[in-house]
Amino acid sequence: MTTPDLYERTDITEAIRALKGDLLGPDGPRISTTRKYNFAILPYHPSDEIKLRRSVARLAEELRAEGWSVLSLALHRMLLDRLRRLEPAHMESVIARETRLHVKDPPRALTYLTEFLSHHIEGPDGLAADVGKAITDFKAQLPSPDAPAVVFVGRAGALYPFFRTSALLRHIDGHTGDVPVILLYPGERRGQSALSFMGELSPDRDYRPRIYP
Repeated sequence: MTTPDLYERTDITEAIRALKGDLLGPDGPRISTTRKYNFAILPYHPSDEIKLRRSVARLAEELRAEGWSVLSLALHRMLLDRLRRLEPAHMESVIARETRLHVKDPPRALTYLTEFLSHHIEGPDGLAADVGKAITDFKAQLPSPDAPAVVFVGRAGALYPFFRTSALLRHIDGHTGDVPVILLYPGERRGQSALSFMGELSPDRDYRPRIYP
């Protein structure tokens, strides 16, 4: 397999095939070269969002046919669930202020919204806590502790520009019960190990997981 070139676009079909092969290996799932670190990243071009979702849905069906349990988490839905739990009056105040700021100064409105959302997205008590809890609950419902299972974490692109995926993986590390977790990453692979979220942010090399394919 050739080393990805700068700004190379991930072949989703190839990445899914490689991931499936590693999950269904004869010695069990092998998506990581690091023991007790069961994470992997599947990058894709943001314009391939629909194609990616369809490919992952087909893979999930194939895994379930092999007796696997599959959990798919949508980050944007998890954030919306968080916001719905807030007091309605508080959310109405946030929306009203952002609307007023946008009329006068759109960049300032974006800064305000970023600061507000950061409390619900970033850090160990942000979305990482919700993802960790969902995986823990999923693990508890498996028929046995060693039952084959996998978690797909997607829809990160819907949180752009408020979200950085590398921080999410750091904060859920140790809270997955060794269940393989695949982060579906909208962006560009730059060089061997750097990723640019949505192809817009500066390349981030703060990733330990395997990047498929």
